[in-house]
Amino acid sequence: MKLPLAFTMLGAVALSACAPYQNAEAAVETGAATALDGAVSSADPRATAAGEAMLEKGGSATDAGIAVMLALTVVEPQSSGIGGGGFMVRASDEGIITYDGRETAPATATGTRFLDEDGERLPFEKRVLSGLSVGVPGNIALAAKAHAEHGKLPWADLFQPAIALARDGFRVNRRLHESIKSRAERAGNSDAARAIYFGPDGEALPVGSVIKVPALAKTFEMLAKDGPSAMYEAQAAALASYIAGETPQDGKMSESDITSYAAKKRAPVCYSYRAYTVCGMGPPSSGGVAVAQMLGQLERFDLAEMGPESAEFWHVFLESQRIAYADREMYIGDADFVAVPVEGLLDRDYVASRSALIDPTKALDKAEAGTPPGAPLARADGDEPPENGTTHFSVTDSDGNAISYTSTIEGAWGSGLFFEGFFLNNELTDFSLSPEMDGKPVANRVEGGKRPRSSMAPTIVFDDRGEVVLVIGAAGGPTIPVQVTRSIIGVIDFGMTAEEALAMPLLMSFGSVAITEKGSVVEDLVEELQSRGHGDIRLLSPRGKANALRRTPTGWEVASDPRVAPLLSYEPVSQSDDGAGDIP
Repeated sequence: MKLPLAFTMLGAVALSACAPYQNAEAAVETGAATALDGAVSSADPRATAAGEAMLEKGGSATDAGIAVMLALTVVEPQSSGIGGGGFMVRASDEGIITYDGRETAPATATGTRFLDEDGERLPFEKRVLSGLSVGVPGNIALAAKAHAEHGKLPWADLFQPAIALARDGFRVNRRLHESIKSRAERAGNSDAARAIYFGPDGEALPVGSVIKVPALAKTFEMLAKDGPSAMYEAQAAALASYIAGETPQDGKMSESDITSYAAKKRAPVCYSYRAYTVCGMGPPSSGGVAVAQMLGQLERFDLAEMGPESAEFWHVFLESQRIAYADREMYIGDADFVAVPVEGLLDRDYVASRSALIDPTKALDKAEAGTPPGAPLARADGDEPPENGTTHFSVTDSDGNAISYTSTIEGAWGSGLFFEGFFLNNELTDFSLSPEMDGKPVANRVEGGKRPRSSMAPTIVFDDRGEVVLVIGAAGGPTIPVQVTRSIIGVIDFGMTAEEALAMPLLMSFGSVAITEKGSVVEDLVEELQSRGHGDIRLLSPRGKANALRRTPTGWEVASDPRVAPLLSYEPVSQSDDGAGDIP
Protein backbone atom coordinates (compact mmCIF):
# COMPACT_ATOMS: atom_id res chain seq x y z
CA MET A 1 0.00 0.00 0.00
CA LYS A 2 1.46 3.36 -0.99
CA LEU A 3 0.38 6.46 0.85
CA PRO A 4 1.46 10.02 -0.09
CA LEU A 5 3.27 11.13 3.01
CA ALA A 6 5.09 14.24 1.82
CA PHE A 7 4.83 16.77 4.60
CA THR A 8 7.07 19.12 6.54
CA MET A 9 8.07 18.50 10.14
CA LEU A 10 7.58 21.75 12.00
CA GLY A 11 9.59 20.90 15.10
CA ALA A 12 8.79 18.98 18.24
CA VAL A 13 6.29 20.06 20.84
CA ALA A 14 8.17 18.32 23.65
CA LEU A 15 6.05 16.95 26.49
CA SER A 16 8.70 14.61 27.83
CA ALA A 17 12.19 15.40 29.03
CA CYS A 18 14.88 15.34 26.38
CA ALA A 19 18.40 16.73 25.89
CA PRO A 20 21.70 15.64 24.35
CA TYR A 21 22.32 12.15 25.70
CA GLN A 22 25.28 13.27 27.79
CA ASN A 23 22.94 15.51 29.82
CA ALA A 24 19.80 13.40 29.69
CA GLU A 25 19.86 12.67 33.42
CA ALA A 26 19.68 16.39 34.16
CA ALA A 27 16.67 16.56 31.87
CA VAL A 28 14.78 14.15 34.11
CA GLU A 29 15.24 16.44 37.07
CA THR A 30 14.86 19.84 35.37
CA GLY A 31 12.29 19.09 32.68
CA ALA A 32 14.67 20.46 30.03
CA ALA A 33 13.52 20.09 26.43
CA THR A 34 15.02 20.45 22.99
CA ALA A 35 12.92 21.34 19.93
CA LEU A 36 13.95 19.36 16.88
CA ASP A 37 13.00 19.18 13.22
CA GLY A 38 11.60 15.74 13.85
CA ALA A 39 10.86 14.03 17.16
CA VAL A 40 11.62 11.01 19.35
CA SER A 41 9.55 9.34 22.06
CA SER A 42 10.98 6.45 24.08
CA ALA A 43 10.74 4.90 27.52
CA ASP A 44 13.91 6.57 28.85
CA PRO A 45 15.10 10.17 28.30
CA ARG A 46 18.69 9.02 27.83
CA ALA A 47 17.63 6.84 24.93
CA THR A 48 15.41 9.61 23.59
CA ALA A 49 18.41 11.93 23.68
CA ALA A 50 20.50 9.39 21.73
CA GLY A 51 17.91 9.44 18.95
CA GLU A 52 17.70 13.21 19.01
CA ALA A 53 21.48 13.42 18.66
CA MET A 54 21.24 11.45 15.41
CA LEU A 55 18.51 13.76 14.07
CA GLU A 56 20.61 16.79 14.95
CA LYS A 57 23.47 15.32 12.90
CA GLY A 58 21.16 15.03 9.89
CA GLY A 59 20.28 11.38 10.40
CA SER A 60 17.08 9.70 9.26
CA ALA A 61 14.29 8.40 11.48
CA THR A 62 15.80 4.95 10.92
CA ASP A 63 19.21 6.14 12.16
CA ALA A 64 17.65 7.70 15.23
CA GLY A 65 15.52 4.64 15.97
CA ILE A 66 18.55 2.35 15.87
CA ALA A 67 20.44 4.66 18.23
CA VAL A 68 17.48 4.54 20.62
CA MET A 69 17.37 0.73 20.51
CA LEU A 70 21.10 0.53 21.29
CA ALA A 71 20.90 3.04 24.15
CA LEU A 72 17.96 1.18 25.68
CA THR A 73 20.16 -1.94 25.75
CA VAL A 74 22.23 -0.03 28.30
CA VAL A 75 19.75 1.95 30.39
CA GLU A 76 16.72 -0.37 30.19
CA PRO A 77 18.39 -3.82 30.09
CA GLN A 78 15.42 -5.51 31.74
CA SER A 79 13.11 -4.82 28.80
CA SER A 80 14.92 -5.02 25.48
CA GLY A 81 18.26 -4.85 23.73
CA ILE A 82 20.58 -6.47 21.24
CA GLY A 83 20.04 -9.84 22.90
CA GLY A 84 16.44 -9.79 21.73
CA GLY A 85 14.42 -8.83 18.68
CA GLY A 86 11.77 -6.48 17.43
CA PHE A 87 9.49 -5.18 14.71
CA MET A 88 9.79 -1.88 12.83
CA VAL A 89 7.08 -0.18 10.77
CA ARG A 90 8.43 2.56 8.49
CA ALA A 91 6.42 5.17 6.57
CA SER A 92 7.71 7.50 3.87
CA ASP A 93 6.44 9.01 0.63
CA GLU A 94 7.42 5.69 -0.92
CA GLY A 95 4.87 3.81 1.18
CA ILE A 96 4.89 1.42 4.14
CA ILE A 97 7.65 -1.08 4.89
CA THR A 98 7.74 -3.43 7.87
CA TYR A 99 10.82 -5.22 9.16
CA ASP A 100 10.73 -8.47 11.14
CA GLY A 101 13.64 -8.96 13.54
CA ARG A 102 11.84 -11.59 15.62
CA GLU A 103 14.00 -14.29 17.19
CA THR A 104 14.07 -17.83 15.76
CA ALA A 105 14.14 -21.25 17.37
CA PRO A 106 17.16 -23.51 16.80
CA ALA A 107 16.81 -25.65 13.69
CA THR A 108 16.58 -28.83 15.79
CA ALA A 109 13.92 -27.54 18.22
CA THR A 110 10.81 -29.71 18.50
CA GLY A 111 7.20 -29.26 19.55
CA THR A 112 7.79 -30.85 22.95
CA ARG A 113 10.63 -28.48 23.85
CA PHE A 114 9.00 -27.27 27.07
CA LEU A 115 7.50 -30.59 28.21
CA ASP A 116 9.01 -33.35 30.31
CA GLU A 117 8.96 -37.04 29.40
CA ASP A 118 5.45 -37.33 30.83
CA GLY A 119 4.13 -34.47 28.70
CA GLU A 120 3.93 -32.09 31.64
CA ARG A 121 5.26 -28.54 31.65
CA LEU A 122 8.84 -28.19 32.77
CA PRO A 123 9.40 -26.11 35.92
CA PHE A 124 9.76 -22.35 35.36
CA GLU A 125 13.49 -22.36 36.10
CA LYS A 126 14.24 -25.06 33.55
CA ARG A 127 11.83 -23.69 30.94
CA VAL A 128 12.63 -19.97 31.19
CA LEU A 129 15.92 -19.48 33.01
CA SER A 130 17.84 -21.65 30.58
CA GLY A 131 18.91 -21.93 26.98
CA LEU A 132 15.57 -23.57 26.16
CA SER A 133 13.93 -20.15 26.04
CA VAL A 134 16.56 -18.32 23.98
CA GLY A 135 15.96 -17.56 20.31
CA VAL A 136 18.56 -16.22 17.89
CA PRO A 137 18.70 -12.45 18.58
CA GLY A 138 17.33 -10.38 15.70
CA ASN A 139 17.64 -6.70 16.64
CA ILE A 140 21.10 -6.14 15.14
CA ALA A 141 20.10 -7.87 11.90
CA LEU A 142 16.92 -5.77 11.72
CA ALA A 143 18.90 -2.59 12.38
CA ALA A 144 21.51 -3.42 9.73
CA LYS A 145 18.88 -4.24 7.10
CA ALA A 146 16.89 -1.07 7.77
CA HIS A 147 20.03 1.07 7.90
CA ALA A 148 21.35 -0.29 4.61
CA GLU A 149 18.13 0.80 2.92
CA HIS A 150 17.22 3.98 4.80
CA GLY A 151 20.18 5.15 6.86
CA LYS A 152 21.90 8.48 6.18
CA LEU A 153 24.60 8.50 8.84
CA PRO A 154 27.55 6.07 9.00
CA TRP A 155 26.65 2.86 10.84
CA ALA A 156 29.33 3.46 13.48
CA ASP A 157 27.84 6.85 14.44
CA LEU A 158 24.65 5.20 15.67
CA PHE A 159 26.57 3.37 18.40
CA GLN A 160 28.34 6.34 19.95
CA PRO A 161 25.66 7.35 22.51
CA ALA A 162 25.26 3.74 23.67
CA ILE A 163 29.02 3.24 23.88
CA ALA A 164 29.35 6.36 26.02
CA LEU A 165 26.55 5.27 28.35
CA ALA A 166 27.99 1.77 28.81
CA ARG A 167 31.60 2.92 29.13
CA ASP A 168 31.20 6.09 31.24
CA GLY A 169 28.22 4.94 33.27
CA PHE A 170 24.60 5.88 33.90
CA ARG A 171 22.56 6.33 37.04
CA VAL A 172 20.02 3.83 38.32
CA ASN A 173 16.50 5.24 38.26
CA ARG A 174 13.60 4.02 40.38
CA ARG A 175 12.25 1.75 37.70
CA LEU A 176 15.52 -0.08 37.10
CA HIS A 177 16.14 -0.45 40.83
CA GLU A 178 12.69 -1.94 41.40
CA SER A 179 13.15 -4.34 38.50
CA ILE A 180 16.52 -5.55 39.78
CA LYS A 181 15.05 -5.96 43.25
CA SER A 182 11.81 -7.69 42.27
CA ARG A 183 13.38 -9.97 39.61
CA ALA A 184 16.64 -10.71 41.41
CA GLU A 185 16.64 -14.37 40.36
CA ARG A 186 16.75 -13.31 36.71
CA ALA A 187 18.76 -10.09 36.90
CA GLY A 188 21.38 -11.86 39.01
CA ASN A 189 21.25 -15.24 37.31
CA SER A 190 24.90 -14.99 36.26
CA ASP A 191 28.00 -13.96 38.19
CA ALA A 192 28.84 -11.33 35.56
CA ALA A 193 25.42 -9.68 35.82
CA ARG A 194 25.42 -9.81 39.64
CA ALA A 195 28.72 -7.95 39.67
CA ILE A 196 27.15 -5.11 37.66
CA TYR A 197 23.61 -4.74 39.02
CA PHE A 198 24.04 -5.79 42.68
CA GLY A 199 26.17 -4.39 45.48
CA PRO A 200 28.74 -6.24 47.60
CA ASP A 201 25.94 -7.01 50.09
CA GLY A 202 24.04 -8.89 47.36
CA GLU A 203 21.25 -6.30 47.28
CA ALA A 204 20.01 -4.41 44.19
CA LEU A 205 22.05 -1.28 43.60
CA PRO A 206 20.20 1.67 45.16
CA VAL A 207 18.57 4.45 43.19
CA GLY A 208 21.16 6.97 42.06
CA SER A 209 24.02 4.47 41.82
CA VAL A 210 26.24 4.66 38.74
CA ILE A 211 26.45 1.53 36.60
CA LYS A 212 29.14 0.88 34.02
CA VAL A 213 29.04 -2.06 31.62
CA PRO A 214 32.49 -2.21 29.99
CA ALA A 215 31.81 -5.57 28.31
CA LEU A 216 28.80 -4.06 26.55
CA ALA A 217 30.81 -1.01 25.49
CA LYS A 218 33.34 -3.40 23.95
CA THR A 219 30.59 -5.35 22.17
CA PHE A 220 29.16 -2.11 20.76
CA GLU A 221 32.61 -1.03 19.59
CA MET A 222 33.01 -4.33 17.71
CA LEU A 223 29.57 -3.99 16.13
CA ALA A 224 30.23 -0.35 15.21
CA LYS A 225 33.50 -1.29 13.52
CA ASP A 226 32.62 -4.62 11.87
CA GLY A 227 28.87 -4.36 11.39
CA PRO A 228 26.43 -7.20 12.06
CA SER A 229 29.09 -9.79 11.19
CA ALA A 230 30.55 -9.13 14.66
CA MET A 231 27.51 -10.89 16.13
CA TYR A 232 26.37 -13.25 13.38
CA GLU A 233 29.83 -14.46 12.36
CA ALA A 234 32.68 -13.54 14.73
CA GLN A 235 30.71 -14.20 17.93
CA ALA A 236 28.42 -16.89 16.53
CA ALA A 237 30.35 -19.91 17.80
CA ALA A 238 30.84 -18.48 21.29
CA LEU A 239 27.23 -17.34 21.57
CA ALA A 240 25.84 -20.66 20.37
CA SER A 241 28.14 -22.62 22.69
CA TYR A 242 27.07 -20.55 25.69
CA ILE A 243 23.35 -21.00 24.97
CA ALA A 244 23.74 -24.71 24.19
CA GLY A 245 25.61 -25.25 27.44
CA GLU A 246 22.62 -23.85 29.34
CA THR A 247 20.06 -25.99 27.45
CA PRO A 248 18.96 -29.11 29.35
CA GLN A 249 17.02 -30.88 26.60
CA ASP A 250 15.64 -30.68 23.05
CA GLY A 251 17.42 -28.93 20.17
CA LYS A 252 20.43 -26.90 21.22
CA MET A 253 21.54 -23.68 19.59
CA SER A 254 24.22 -24.18 16.93
CA GLU A 255 26.62 -21.81 15.23
CA SER A 256 24.73 -22.25 11.96
CA ASP A 257 21.48 -21.14 13.65
CA ILE A 258 23.13 -17.79 14.28
CA THR A 259 25.08 -17.40 11.04
CA SER A 260 21.98 -18.19 8.98
CA TYR A 261 19.68 -15.72 10.76
CA ALA A 262 18.08 -13.06 8.55
CA ALA A 263 15.77 -10.14 9.29
CA LYS A 264 12.86 -10.03 6.85
CA LYS A 265 10.55 -7.58 5.20
CA ARG A 266 6.90 -8.42 5.73
CA ALA A 267 3.68 -7.18 4.19
CA PRO A 268 2.12 -4.51 6.42
CA VAL A 269 -1.36 -4.93 7.85
CA CYS A 270 -3.44 -1.84 6.97
CA TYR A 271 -7.09 -1.20 7.78
CA SER A 272 -9.30 1.85 7.38
CA TYR A 273 -10.98 3.20 10.50
CA ARG A 274 -13.38 6.12 10.02
CA ALA A 275 -11.42 8.64 7.93
CA TYR A 276 -8.05 7.15 8.85
CA THR A 277 -5.80 4.30 7.76
CA VAL A 278 -4.09 2.29 10.48
CA CYS A 279 -0.99 0.28 9.50
CA GLY A 280 0.88 -2.21 11.63
CA MET A 281 2.86 -5.43 11.70
CA GLY A 282 1.69 -8.71 10.25
CA PRO A 283 2.56 -12.27 11.35
CA PRO A 284 4.45 -13.47 13.28
CA SER A 285 3.08 -10.49 15.17
CA SER A 286 -0.57 -10.69 16.11
CA GLY A 287 -0.61 -6.99 16.98
CA GLY A 288 -1.50 -5.53 13.60
CA VAL A 289 -4.40 -7.91 13.03
CA ALA A 290 -5.74 -7.57 16.59
CA VAL A 291 -5.69 -3.76 16.49
CA ALA A 292 -7.39 -3.74 13.07
CA GLN A 293 -10.07 -6.21 14.16
CA MET A 294 -10.90 -4.32 17.34
CA LEU A 295 -11.18 -1.01 15.51
CA GLY A 296 -13.22 -2.60 12.73
CA GLN A 297 -15.64 -4.18 15.20
CA LEU A 298 -16.12 -0.88 17.04
CA GLU A 299 -16.53 1.36 13.99
CA ARG A 300 -20.31 0.90 13.91
CA PHE A 301 -20.63 2.37 17.41
CA ASP A 302 -20.72 6.11 18.11
CA LEU A 303 -17.84 6.00 20.55
CA ALA A 304 -17.52 9.79 20.64
CA GLU A 305 -21.09 10.02 21.86
CA MET A 306 -20.49 7.33 24.48
CA GLY A 307 -17.40 9.11 25.80
CA PRO A 308 -14.35 7.75 27.63
CA GLU A 309 -15.99 7.75 31.06
CA SER A 310 -19.04 5.66 30.19
CA ALA A 311 -19.73 2.03 30.98
CA GLU A 312 -21.17 1.76 27.44
CA PHE A 313 -17.78 2.44 25.87
CA TRP A 314 -15.75 0.22 28.15
CA HIS A 315 -18.25 -2.61 27.73
CA VAL A 316 -18.10 -2.67 23.93
CA PHE A 317 -14.32 -2.19 24.03
CA LEU A 318 -13.95 -5.17 26.35
CA GLU A 319 -16.16 -7.30 24.09
CA SER A 320 -14.12 -6.35 21.00
CA GLN A 321 -10.97 -7.54 22.77
CA ARG A 322 -12.47 -10.89 23.68
CA ILE A 323 -13.63 -11.52 20.11
CA ALA A 324 -10.38 -10.41 18.45
CA TYR A 325 -8.18 -12.35 20.85
CA ALA A 326 -10.18 -15.54 20.24
CA ASP A 327 -9.19 -15.30 16.56
CA ARG A 328 -5.63 -14.38 17.51
CA GLU A 329 -5.17 -17.50 19.63
CA MET A 330 -6.54 -19.77 16.95
CA TYR A 331 -4.97 -18.46 13.75
CA ILE A 332 -1.87 -16.30 14.22
CA GLY A 333 1.62 -17.77 13.99
CA ASP A 334 4.74 -17.53 11.86
CA ALA A 335 3.39 -17.32 8.30
CA ASP A 336 6.55 -18.99 7.00
CA PHE A 337 5.41 -22.17 8.77
CA VAL A 338 1.62 -22.06 9.06
CA ALA A 339 -1.15 -20.68 6.88
CA VAL A 340 -2.37 -17.43 8.47
CA PRO A 341 -5.63 -16.13 6.93
CA VAL A 342 -4.79 -12.44 7.31
CA GLU A 343 -7.00 -11.36 4.42
CA GLY A 344 -9.89 -13.37 5.80
CA LEU A 345 -9.43 -12.05 9.33
CA LEU A 346 -9.61 -8.49 7.96
CA ASP A 347 -12.35 -9.13 5.41
CA ARG A 348 -14.96 -6.40 5.90
CA ASP A 349 -17.90 -8.80 5.92
CA TYR A 350 -16.14 -11.09 8.36
CA VAL A 351 -15.24 -8.21 10.70
CA ALA A 352 -18.87 -7.02 10.50
CA SER A 353 -20.07 -10.50 11.45
CA ARG A 354 -17.75 -10.46 14.45
CA SER A 355 -18.92 -6.97 15.40
CA ALA A 356 -22.52 -8.21 15.31
CA LEU A 357 -21.67 -10.44 18.26
CA ILE A 358 -21.24 -7.35 20.44
CA ASP A 359 -24.46 -6.67 22.33
CA PRO A 360 -24.35 -3.17 23.86
CA THR A 361 -26.33 -4.38 26.87
CA LYS A 362 -24.67 -7.65 27.86
CA ALA A 363 -21.46 -9.64 27.54
CA LEU A 364 -21.03 -12.80 25.54
CA ASP A 365 -21.05 -15.94 27.63
CA LYS A 366 -17.89 -17.01 25.84
CA ALA A 367 -15.95 -15.50 22.96
CA GLU A 368 -14.88 -18.12 20.46
CA ALA A 369 -12.83 -17.97 17.30
CA GLY A 370 -14.75 -17.42 14.09
CA THR A 371 -14.21 -18.94 10.66
CA PRO A 372 -12.76 -16.25 8.42
CA PRO A 373 -12.49 -16.77 4.65
CA GLY A 374 -9.53 -19.01 3.91
CA ALA A 375 -9.31 -20.32 7.46
CA PRO A 376 -7.37 -23.60 7.77
CA LEU A 377 -9.34 -26.55 9.07
CA ALA A 378 -8.58 -28.48 12.26
CA ARG A 379 -6.70 -25.70 14.06
CA ALA A 380 -6.49 -25.58 17.86
CA ASP A 381 -5.95 -22.87 20.47
CA GLY A 382 -2.59 -23.22 22.21
CA ASP A 383 -1.36 -22.89 25.80
CA GLU A 384 1.15 -20.08 25.65
CA PRO A 385 2.37 -18.57 28.93
CA PRO A 386 1.70 -14.83 29.28
CA GLU A 387 4.09 -12.47 27.50
CA ASN A 388 5.90 -9.74 29.44
CA GLY A 389 8.28 -6.83 29.21
CA THR A 390 9.24 -5.03 26.00
CA THR A 391 9.76 -1.37 25.06
CA HIS A 392 8.55 0.91 22.27
CA PHE A 393 9.85 4.06 20.57
CA SER A 394 8.52 6.33 17.86
CA VAL A 395 10.60 8.61 15.61
CA THR A 396 9.97 11.14 12.85
CA ASP A 397 12.53 13.10 10.83
CA SER A 398 12.72 16.26 8.71
CA ASP A 399 12.34 14.34 5.43
CA GLY A 400 8.85 13.13 6.26
CA ASN A 401 9.82 9.63 7.39
CA ALA A 402 8.39 7.93 10.47
CA ILE A 403 9.25 4.72 12.24
CA SER A 404 7.40 2.81 14.92
CA TYR A 405 9.74 0.27 16.54
CA THR A 406 8.94 -2.21 19.32
CA SER A 407 11.84 -4.13 20.84
CA THR A 408 11.92 -6.89 23.44
CA ILE A 409 13.75 -9.63 25.31
CA GLU A 410 10.34 -10.96 26.52
CA GLY A 411 10.26 -11.23 30.32
CA ALA A 412 12.05 -8.84 32.64
CA TRP A 413 15.77 -9.65 32.21
CA GLY A 414 14.92 -12.24 29.55
CA SER A 415 16.33 -15.67 30.18
CA GLY A 416 18.74 -14.35 32.79
CA LEU A 417 21.59 -15.50 30.55
CA PHE A 418 24.17 -12.73 30.18
CA PHE A 419 26.60 -12.66 27.25
CA GLU A 420 29.31 -10.06 26.62
CA GLY A 421 27.45 -7.37 28.54
CA PHE A 422 23.84 -7.94 27.41
CA PHE A 423 20.94 -10.14 28.45
CA LEU A 424 19.64 -12.86 26.15
CA ASN A 425 15.93 -13.16 25.45
CA ASN A 426 13.50 -15.81 26.66
CA GLU A 427 11.41 -15.29 23.53
CA LEU A 428 10.83 -18.96 22.74
CA THR A 429 8.48 -19.19 25.72
CA ASP A 430 6.05 -17.19 23.54
CA PHE A 431 5.46 -20.45 21.68
CA SER A 432 2.65 -22.74 22.77
CA LEU A 433 3.93 -25.20 25.37
CA SER A 434 2.03 -27.98 23.62
CA PRO A 435 2.26 -28.70 19.86
CA GLU A 436 -1.35 -29.84 19.63
CA MET A 437 -4.58 -29.69 21.61
CA ASP A 438 -7.28 -32.35 21.39
CA GLY A 439 -5.42 -33.89 18.47
CA LYS A 440 -5.38 -30.66 16.45
CA PRO A 441 -2.19 -28.74 15.56
CA VAL A 442 -1.52 -25.40 17.24
CA ALA A 443 -0.50 -22.56 14.90
CA ASN A 444 2.03 -21.24 17.40
CA ARG A 445 3.70 -24.57 18.21
CA VAL A 446 7.49 -24.85 18.41
CA GLU A 447 9.24 -25.77 15.16
CA GLY A 448 12.86 -25.53 14.14
CA GLY A 449 13.76 -22.12 12.66
CA LYS A 450 10.32 -20.72 13.46
CA ARG A 451 9.53 -17.33 15.01
CA PRO A 452 7.14 -17.29 17.98
CA ARG A 453 3.94 -15.29 17.84
CA SER A 454 4.15 -11.83 19.36
CA SER A 455 1.70 -9.24 20.65
CA MET A 456 3.96 -6.34 19.64
CA ALA A 457 2.00 -3.74 17.70
CA PRO A 458 4.13 -0.91 16.30
CA THR A 459 1.57 1.23 14.47
CA ILE A 460 1.37 4.28 12.20
CA VAL A 461 -1.91 6.11 11.57
CA PHE A 462 -2.60 8.22 8.46
CA ASP A 463 -5.32 10.77 7.84
CA ASP A 464 -7.52 10.92 4.73
CA ARG A 465 -4.77 12.83 2.87
CA GLY A 466 -2.25 10.09 3.53
CA GLU A 467 -0.28 12.12 6.07
CA VAL A 468 1.12 10.52 9.21
CA VAL A 469 -0.83 11.76 12.22
CA LEU A 470 0.11 9.24 14.92
CA VAL A 471 3.15 7.00 15.49
CA ILE A 472 2.44 4.68 18.41
CA GLY A 473 3.25 1.44 20.17
CA ALA A 474 3.41 -0.07 23.64
CA ALA A 475 4.99 -2.60 25.97
CA GLY A 476 3.29 -5.06 28.27
CA GLY A 477 2.91 -8.44 26.56
CA PRO A 478 -0.69 -9.31 25.64
CA THR A 479 -1.91 -5.88 26.74
CA ILE A 480 -0.03 -4.22 23.87
CA PRO A 481 -2.77 -4.34 21.18
CA VAL A 482 -5.31 -3.20 23.77
CA GLN A 483 -3.16 -0.23 24.82
CA VAL A 484 -2.60 0.76 21.20
CA THR A 485 -6.26 0.41 20.18
CA ARG A 486 -7.47 2.30 23.26
CA SER A 487 -5.07 5.16 22.52
CA ILE A 488 -6.01 5.37 18.83
CA ILE A 489 -9.66 5.62 19.85
CA GLY A 490 -8.69 8.28 22.38
CA VAL A 491 -7.10 10.44 19.68
CA ILE A 492 -9.56 9.79 16.82
CA ASP A 493 -12.91 9.41 18.61
CA PHE A 494 -12.43 11.37 21.81
CA GLY A 495 -10.25 14.17 20.39
CA MET A 496 -7.56 13.66 23.00
CA THR A 497 -3.93 14.63 22.85
CA ALA A 498 -1.58 11.65 22.64
CA GLU A 499 -0.58 12.19 26.27
CA GLU A 500 -4.22 12.09 27.35
CA ALA A 501 -4.89 8.99 25.24
CA LEU A 502 -1.92 7.12 26.71
CA ALA A 503 -3.20 8.01 30.19
CA MET A 504 -6.55 6.29 29.60
CA PRO A 505 -7.14 3.31 31.90
CA LEU A 506 -6.16 -0.20 30.98
CA LEU A 507 -9.13 -2.56 30.88
CA MET A 508 -8.07 -5.94 29.58
CA SER A 509 -9.88 -9.24 29.18
CA PHE A 510 -8.17 -12.52 29.98
CA GLY A 511 -10.87 -15.04 29.16
CA SER A 512 -13.49 -14.90 31.90
CA VAL A 513 -11.39 -12.49 33.98
CA ALA A 514 -10.75 -8.81 33.32
CA ILE A 515 -8.23 -6.49 34.93
CA THR A 516 -8.29 -2.74 35.38
CA GLU A 517 -6.44 -0.14 37.38
CA LYS A 518 -7.10 1.08 40.88
CA GLY A 519 -7.98 4.73 41.01
CA SER A 520 -9.12 4.89 37.37
CA VAL A 521 -12.49 5.92 36.00
CA VAL A 522 -13.15 2.26 35.21
CA GLU A 523 -12.95 1.36 38.91
CA ASP A 524 -16.08 3.45 39.44
CA LEU A 525 -17.81 1.53 36.62
CA VAL A 526 -17.07 -2.00 37.85
CA GLU A 527 -20.52 -2.67 39.25
CA GLU A 528 -22.22 -1.47 36.06
CA LEU A 529 -19.88 -3.58 33.92
CA GLN A 530 -20.57 -6.59 36.11
CA SER A 531 -24.29 -6.03 35.64
CA ARG A 532 -23.65 -6.44 31.90
CA GLY A 533 -22.07 -9.83 32.45
CA HIS A 534 -18.41 -9.01 33.14
CA GLY A 535 -18.37 -10.89 36.39
CA ASP A 536 -14.75 -11.08 37.53
CA ILE A 537 -13.03 -7.68 37.24
CA ARG A 538 -9.86 -7.43 39.30
CA LEU A 539 -8.33 -4.16 40.43
CA LEU A 540 -4.57 -3.93 40.10
CA SER A 541 -2.02 -1.18 40.58
CA PRO A 542 -1.47 1.08 37.52
CA ARG A 543 0.21 -0.61 34.59
CA GLY A 544 1.04 0.36 31.03
CA LYS A 545 3.97 1.62 29.02
CA ALA A 546 3.28 3.26 25.70
CA ASN A 547 4.98 5.95 23.61
CA ALA A 548 3.62 8.05 20.78
CA LEU A 549 4.12 11.02 18.48
CA ARG A 550 1.03 12.96 17.36
CA ARG A 551 1.11 15.43 14.48
CA THR A 552 -0.37 18.82 15.32
CA PRO A 553 -0.66 22.06 13.32
CA THR A 554 2.45 23.36 15.09
CA GLY A 555 4.64 20.26 15.22
CA TRP A 556 4.95 16.87 16.86
CA GLU A 557 3.52 16.16 20.28
CA VAL A 558 5.96 13.87 22.08
CA ALA A 559 4.00 11.67 24.47
CA SER A 560 4.94 9.05 27.03
CA ASP A 561 2.81 6.97 29.36
CA PRO A 562 2.35 9.03 32.54
CA ARG A 563 2.49 5.86 34.63
CA VAL A 564 6.17 5.48 33.80
CA ALA A 565 7.34 9.07 34.26
CA PRO A 566 7.55 9.01 38.10
CA LEU A 567 9.72 5.89 37.94
CA LEU A 568 12.35 7.62 35.82
CA SER A 569 13.45 9.84 38.71
CA TYR A 570 16.57 9.30 40.80
CA GLU A 571 14.77 9.78 44.09
CA PRO A 572 14.38 6.70 46.32
CA VAL A 573 11.07 4.84 46.26
CA SER A 574 8.81 5.75 49.19
CA GLN A 575 7.46 3.05 51.45
CA SER A 576 3.90 3.81 50.32
CA ASP A 577 4.68 3.41 46.61
CA ASP A 578 4.08 -0.23 45.70
CA GLY A 579 3.33 0.10 42.00
CA ALA A 580 6.80 0.44 40.53
CA GLY A 581 7.26 -3.24 39.92
CA ASP A 582 4.16 -3.47 37.75
CA ILE A 583 5.60 -1.44 34.89
CA PRO A 584 7.26 -3.84 32.41
